[in-house]
Amino acid sequence: MSELPAVARRTLQLIGEGGPFPYERDGFVFGGVEGLLPRRERGDCRAYTVPTPGSDDRGARRIVTGRNGETYYTDDPYASFTAVPR
Repeated sequence: MSELPAVARRTLQLIGEGGPFPYERDGFVFGGVEGLLPRRERGDCRAYTVPTPGSDDRGARRIVTGRNGETYYTDDPYASFTAVPR
């Protein structure tokens, strides 16, 4: 987890606290259509924005969490994921 950017660690903290989140779309159901994460039932995963300093929009970085505590980080619009131990 220490390898994540500080803003990603802050997003993880917000997830643990249940928010509030800075973006309306935070917590939306992540469908995993890319097929890169283990298959889950619809609604089992949620995605949260990791702010990108200097960006005028949400940027590309996200944290995806699973119902059982699985956590993944991506900084390249869901093209790859890194598992985050928690």
